[in-house]
Amino acid sequence: MSDFKNTAPIVSEDPNAVRFGFTPQSENWNGRLAMIGFVSAILIEAFSGQGVLHFWGIL
Repeated sequence: MSDFKNTAPIVSEDPNAVRFGFTPQSENWNGRLAMIGFVSAILIEAFSGQGVLHFWGIL
């Protein structure tokens, strides 16, 4: 067993960490928040029968 090599990859950065700037982590968070926004808009339209802007009273 002394010749056994550790083949596990070493990950130096947490992919879910909050980072500022144009980093892969910030782009992941941007995509996740955009998905939440789109789903929220669809649910508002489905349950209220109005568009998002009409629901908020903007139009």
